[in-house]
Amino acid sequence: MKNKEFITPNSIKADDIKLLRSKLNMTQREFAIFCNVSKPTVERWEMSNKEITGPITLLAQIVMLHPEIAEDLSLPEKNYPLRLWYYHLDTVCTIIDVDTINQRVRIKNYTNNLIFRAFGRNEHPTFSDYEEFLRSRCFPEERDKLKLMLKELDIPFYDPLLIIEKTDGRMAEDDFWIRIDR
Repeated sequence: MKNKEFITPNSIKADDIKLLRSKLNMTQREFAIFCNVSKPTVERWEMSNKEITGPITLLAQIVMLHPEIAEDLSLPEKNYPLRLWYYHLDTVCTIIDVDTINQRVRIKNYTNNLIFRAFGRNEHPTFSDYEEFLRSRCFPEERDKLKLMLKELDIPFYDPLLIIEKTDGRMAEDDFWIRIDR
């Protein structure tokens, strides 16, 4: 069987990095975060007289062909007091921003796979949808020995958000979980 070959650059130049960063309208710090490298690495790339090699060459080519990928991967500004990060293993699937007082919810999905999205096809969940989602990520209120389970978690009453804070929303035998930022 013949090995596949790819047309990918072996190296890029400092000006290519600067052009890419400019096209993305990113600071050196933002570009470093986007590339998962340190800011000094970006500075070194941009000051280099030598050809730059490594994974950045492929990343640069992909982003030059598809600059929208940077926006697709960007984290939305946090305008609501509560943010939930819905994960599958170590991958962020959905960001859920919640204003509990005004009962508003905004989401951003980071996957096209509906099974991995917090609300599936629903791109504009209601507050009621959000509450149902929370209930789906913890044990049911009708469960036997509910008071014992709540006592074990040191929670005074049944509240799905409090339960998720204690359990990370992990359910038996699935790889989804939730991180909460207040």
